[in-house]
Amino acid sequence: MIKHFLTTINIAILLLGITLKAQNTIPQDKKGTFWDHTIAIEKRLDMVINELTLEEKCAQLLHNAPGIKRLGIKPYNWWNEALHGVARMGRATVFPQPIAMAATFDPQLIEQVATAISDEGRAKFNIAQKNENYTQYAGLTYWSPNVNIFRDPRWGRGMETWGEDPLLTGKMGSAFVRGLQGDDPKYLKAAACAKHYAVHNGPEGDRHHFNAKPSRKDFMETYLPAFETLVTEANVEAVMCAYSRTYDEPCCGSTELLVDILREQWGFKGHVMSDCGAIENFHKHHKVTKTPEESIALALKNGVNLNCGSTYKKLKESLKAGYITEKDIDSNLKALWRTLFKLGIFDPYGNNPFNQLGEDVVNSSEKIDLARKSAQKSVVLLKNDNVLPLSPNVKHLFAIGPLAADVDVMLGNYNGQSGNVVTVVEGLTNAISIGTRFEYRHGFQIDVPNKNTIGWAIGEAMGAEVTIAVVGINTLLEGEEGEAIASEHKSDRPNMKLPGEQLEYLKKIKKGRGDKPFIVIVMGGSPIALEEVHELADAVLMAWYPGEQGGNAIADVIFGKVSPSGKLPVTFPKTIAQLPAYDDYTMKERTYKYMKQEPQYPFGFGLSYSNLTYSNLKLNRSKYKLHETIQVTATIKNDSNLDIEETVQLYVSTKDANFDVPQYDLKSFKQVKIKANSSTKVVFDIPVKQIKNYKEDGTLTYVKGNYDVFIGSSLPSKRSYSLGAPTCVKGSFILK
Repeated sequence: MIKHFLTTINIAILLLGITLKAQNTIPQDKKGTFWDHTIAIEKRLDMVINELTLEEKCAQLLHNAPGIKRLGIKPYNWWNEALHGVARMGRATVFPQPIAMAATFDPQLIEQVATAISDEGRAKFNIAQKNENYTQYAGLTYWSPNVNIFRDPRWGRGMETWGEDPLLTGKMGSAFVRGLQGDDPKYLKAAACAKHYAVHNGPEGDRHHFNAKPSRKDFMETYLPAFETLVTEANVEAVMCAYSRTYDEPCCGSTELLVDILREQWGFKGHVMSDCGAIENFHKHHKVTKTPEESIALALKNGVNLNCGSTYKKLKESLKAGYITEKDIDSNLKALWRTLFKLGIFDPYGNNPFNQLGEDVVNSSEKIDLARKSAQKSVVLLKNDNVLPLSPNVKHLFAIGPLAADVDVMLGNYNGQSGNVVTVVEGLTNAISIGTRFEYRHGFQIDVPNKNTIGWAIGEAMGAEVTIAVVGINTLLEGEEGEAIASEHKSDRPNMKLPGEQLEYLKKIKKGRGDKPFIVIVMGGSPIALEEVHELADAVLMAWYPGEQGGNAIADVIFGKVSPSGKLPVTFPKTIAQLPAYDDYTMKERTYKYMKQEPQYPFGFGLSYSNLTYSNLKLNRSKYKLHETIQVTATIKNDSNLDIEETVQLYVSTKDANFDVPQYDLKSFKQVKIKANSSTKVVFDIPVKQIKNYKEDGTLTYVKGNYDVFIGSSLPSKRSYSLGAPTCVKGSFILK
């Protein structure tokens, strides 16, 4: 019996060895060619480029690259999306929108999410390849993440970003890149892309011709840092240049952006692509060139390796006119195809560990659980007058508002499709007791007045023991140029008001409810004016576009299955009147760093179900030099019967600068778990070189003098404390 068992094992090992050998054996006709995986990639790149005709080379620099049958090279479409899940390619797990994931302040979670996305992406690619499906969105080069700074609430694409802070954006974006690209020592699991480089932050309607001229201070301090972090720390494989101009140069033809900064200063080694149609903007809208051939030369010579669009179809004409050389074409193709080799496209099937991923990983139970967890952690509790959490045994619950039963508001934009989408109504239904009376009505329309004014739903909402109103906006009202079809401003928002008569409807409901709990859930991807909503409601939650498990996650928070832990990654002003002009790219009066007026909700703000106390801040010394590290510790006490997770934030501030510096500057944050009725110690190590500032001309400066350091649950502002955030603890040090 044992002998037979061992024989079986030996046969299995032998067969495995034969299989692996077969997979790794190079066919005789491929030895010494670019298909030979034993040859170094750089040499293989030279070999394959030498095999190509001029026409074949030119065609490969377009995003929808054709196959080269005589060489066995399959077609490849470079245009693929994975903003918060594999997008536009059928079934996939839909995670929360990036602005929602930013509210988790949890890079480790985001890396897990991106790892799940790349699992699904590889599986879908493997199956598509077997089916000879080489269409758009079926590849492995994902044009995510978007690390532009959400500088103005009116921008329709702000929901695609990681918020208004460069440090938060850099850390969350880097985590996303690491998860997407994987950690295999040889192969990329997928290729991530940092976009849109640089200073691309609305208005959407002007993006094809706008010329951004921020101060050099704002350029260095706000608009570049996240891109630099993704390049220098996360090794992002690709960068997408923006439609617009920066300092008079088209971003896709800018020597300063693409050569001086990206490649020479930051040492970027990946490939650069244009945003779709950006190169034709050179001659059509920016008027910096006169012909497509000249536009090609400006882009190609500055290292735009891939043209999303059709301008590079005239590469041969540009060559004949003497604007470019074949050497320019070769060097750009080499930079581009290096990514394909790193993805293992030209290697034997058995060599690449990711080729084993199949359909079973797509929208699996583990992925669905992760979508729910990320949505739970993204919900931000903005107000709670002791009405939450609710008991699932509430006698009479009433939900109102069309967004409560809306699938699209779960999904956001640049999304995949899932058969497991849970709306707010469905989530509440899943959570309540069988013995609870629960009803739902649309009640009102989100952007236009009700035509039938009888309004039975108002009376029902008034009479219920607990009423939950779901209000806000959706992707019909905000998004990318041309996408939000209900927007009159090319997908931007002209103001921050709740559209339609939503606010008036809430007032009517509140008028007849007396002291009975009234809860408002806000959906959307950008700040909304909620000053009056805050006064009307007993509890307010910001739920964003929370992904396929959003309804369950929201119910988990409302009924206390989890304590809310989300923090705002963007400031919520009270009104649009508090902001500078939309097309003004200065950071003065923008974001928590420079906005001097009191906002409705500050950056970093978010309540929990516990009573937290911060105390005992200590620094390891009182004076520091530039090469040293500041160690800061504090104690956090959880005076509640709940185990919670808290985002601890560290800010610095100085008044000793003789030029404008941020009022507060986020320098670190971390997640801590605190058991019920217990305390924990948090430790931060901050290199002094991170305490840097920029003068108006962009000069990097370390201000010597006195600094304050704050550790707390939110931005250290009076507004945070008046809204219920625990008071930050404060210390000080001197930079010598």
